[in-house]
Amino acid sequence: MYASVRDVPQAGAPTARTRTRVGGTVLALGTVSLLTDVSSEMVAAVLPVYLTLTLGLSPLAFGVVDGIYQGTSVLVRLGAAAAADRWSRPKTTAALGYGLSALCKLGLLAASGAAALSAVLAVDRTGKGLRTAPRDALIAAAAPAGALGRAFGVHRAMDTTGALLGPLLAVGLLLYLPGDYDSLFLVSAVFAVLGLAVLVTFVPERRRATGRPPVRWRQVAALLGHRPVRRVALTGAVLGLLTVTDGFLYLLVREREAVSAALFPLLFVGTAAVYLVLAVPLGRLTDRVGRVPVIVAGHVALLAAYAALLLLPGGGPLLAGLVVATLGVYYAATDGVLAALAAELSPEDVRTSGIALVQTAVAAGRSVSALLFGLLWTLTGQWTALAGFAVALVVVLPAALRALRGIQGGPRA
Repeated sequence: MYASVRDVPQAGAPTARTRTRVGGTVLALGTVSLLTDVSSEMVAAVLPVYLTLTLGLSPLAFGVVDGIYQGTSVLVRLGAAAAADRWSRPKTTAALGYGLSALCKLGLLAASGAAALSAVLAVDRTGKGLRTAPRDALIAAAAPAGALGRAFGVHRAMDTTGALLGPLLAVGLLLYLPGDYDSLFLVSAVFAVLGLAVLVTFVPERRRATGRPPVRWRQVAALLGHRPVRRVALTGAVLGLLTVTDGFLYLLVREREAVSAALFPLLFVGTAAVYLVLAVPLGRLTDRVGRVPVIVAGHVALLAAYAALLLLPGGGPLLAGLVVATLGVYYAATDGVLAALAAELSPEDVRTSGIALVQTAVAAGRSVSALLFGLLWTLTGQWTALAGFAVALVVVLPAALRALRGIQGGPRA
């Protein structure tokens, strides 16, 4: 449905043909992300239970590991994006990131104990930091005119297909080979290498137009003074700070006895399935009504997940289903939409850096959130901690909407 032989759109108004297709480059990058997410989510889906039940980590220790997992990419994301803009090599930069993550999957075979596992995960997230913004810049460059939201929606739908398949494959492997995590890590590494191969073979490098001067470092640094991009980055950081990571939320579902340890990875599958269904429709919606209203609506869905855990009596499938569904809506309404908004607002020559600045701000907020929530869980209890995050989000969300009002993201942001 979305296939097209024209990877890079021509200038001018979108035609009927471009309105229904997103380009071969977008589909190739979607395939790369699908395979890579199968690899990464196979591991991520078993980590919360593995670390807390098998290794016996406390909530605070899990918060530290989760904070490392969420935030390590912050350290390299901006530098990698700036280099990609400076030398006009986003594909090369992305390939380095995908390759590093593939190597780390093999490193998991040698890791023993929480410290070693945390170190390997930190390097893996470094690879993610290298690849994410350059990949999204390639998507933005290849998207047909007027279909940026749809292009990101299609990519995120393919990405989420991998996020859905990864936990299913992990469950299947562990049912067939109980406790054999080494086999799981090895299969994960194979999928990561396949994703890298697709990138190298089928995605063209985005070259600077002939005659255009190279990007200077001061142009990248000037993004900090670019008011729309800075405003989105600061707002994203604050909202990220109030986002309890899905690993913690799923542990809270388990605390309410709504899911067994054996079925725990299926929570990730459910959220990915909801994301998969909604990514393209919400991407298309942002092309019509603007990015900002959809982003705000996504955080309302996140607040609904908090409310379900705090207010719904009892546990069982209803609670698990509500948390899974609302988290899926949250991710579908924010992940690719934030990247599309950053791509629109950033000057073309430093688009990769603009995307990275916003993504870095969100990742930094979520990293601190994981550490803070783990600390509050230890000091005050899990439900008091969650209630505090919920109240803060209720207070901040209207202010976030006001901060983003007037920013042009889509036709009527």
